[in-house]
Amino acid sequence: MNLYLIIGIIIVSLIVVYVLMTYNSFVKLKNQLNEAFSTMDVYLKKRWDLIPNIVEVVKSYSKHEEETFQKIIELRNGSYEKMNAGEKVEANNQMNHQLGKLMAIAEAYPELRSNENYKDLQRQLTKVEEDIANARKYYNANVREYNNKVQMFPSNLVAVIFGQKEQKMYEANEKEREIVKISM
Repeated sequence: MNLYLIIGIIIVSLIVVYVLMTYNSFVKLKNQLNEAFSTMDVYLKKRWDLIPNIVEVVKSYSKHEEETFQKIIELRNGSYEKMNAGEKVEANNQMNHQLGKLMAIAEAYPELRSNENYKDLQRQLTKVEEDIANARKYYNANVREYNNKVQMFPSNLVAVIFGQKEQKMYEANEKEREIVKISM
């Protein structure tokens, strides 16, 4: 009888150790995911702050594009720091669309494209966009790793017990997937 008790204690101990190790790996992955989003968020905020400068430079050359300027200003009037992660993603998706319109407006003004302030702002924006793209890749890699852990057996059993849920990848929206048409 003592042999069965010892075997039972060993089995229960192994299960407890596995559950604890799996839980700790979820904590680690969740922290990596938060860090990855924070990294991306830094670059999104940097772009968020750069856009008003671009708007002002373009605005000085193009007085009749008030609708685009107004939409960007309305988006910017939201307090970025008070937004949750989902709201930040959505606001930046909308900003991407409006920024595309703004760049198209700028292309119509050769004297604007040769303006040093505009060129400097455009270089900064290009750099920030590259940083955002890299941060999105890093974030999505962390989401993939976390989601694999949540979905794969037997860690998915621990995920259910501790309420771990799949996370959403940062994906391009429909407007970003559209093919840009350039006409001459």
